Amino acid sequence: MVLRLWPLVLGVNFSFTGDGELNGTTVGVSNYLELLGDPLFHTALGNVGLLVLLLPVAVAIPGLLATFIYLRVPGHRVYRSVYFFPAVLSPVIVGAIFNLLLGFDGPLNATLGAIGVGPVDWLGDPRVAMFTVVGVHIWATFGMALVVFLAGFSTLDASLLDAARVDGASLRQIIWHVIIPSLTRTIQFVFVTTMIGMLTSMFGLLFIMTSGGPEGSTYLPEYYIWHQQGQMNRPALASAASTVLFVVMLVVGLLQITLLRRAGRQD
Repeated sequence: MVLRLWPLVLGVNFSFTGDGELNGTTVGVSNYLELLGDPLFHTALGNVGLLVLLLPVAVAIPGLLATFIYLRVPGHRVYRSVYFFPAVLSPVIVGAIFNLLLGFDGPLNATLGAIGVGPVDWLGDPRVAMFTVVGVHIWATFGMALVVFLAGFSTLDASLLDAARVDGASLRQIIWHVIIPSLTRTIQFVFVTTMIGMLTSMFGLLFIMTSGGPEGSTYLPEYYIWHQQGQMNRPALASAASTVLFVVMLVVGLLQITLLRRAGRQD
């Protein structure tokens, strides 16, 4: 416990000191005030809001695929391996592959052109780039969530599914009234871990695919922290941004758990 909390305390304390000539000097909340006035940090926090909105999609995809595998759709063993494979690839490799696929003159736009759809600047349009990177991240990482869901299905009472089938329940009704209530704890876990992964594990993709661009539109707090620490040599400001990121993750995680618990009680 001490080994986990002590570095956090030191980081928070460091965020109240200065950079450069003021290195080691207490400056109060100056770093946090600077963050409040930095448009780039505002963009990073705005993108956190976008991740929260897209989170249900990132959880629903592996959840539905795990359901189909559990219900033994034809080829389910092959699908399990195929879905998990991207999770073992380095983000650098994934980013490089999708840079080729999503380039303005790449295969995806060529395919769209063949069916009469104009090319999309997937990585160069500020309105599209963040959605593109998040989509690639979901594709590359949902294999781990899939494994967690499959582990959760091992605790599911099969007699409930048999009873639902006998009563003539549709697949949608089985998922909504049997599977989701039975996997509430698993869903809570996947929601929280997926959100943490989005906030702390997208640096590699961002660095390779967009480098924070275009126009800073794909900045996330972790990329902002790296930029301030590694590029601008401002470790104290980076520590302040790290503290804000920690608070955001804590609040979002607690809200997710609270909402999911309430939904579980209502069901």
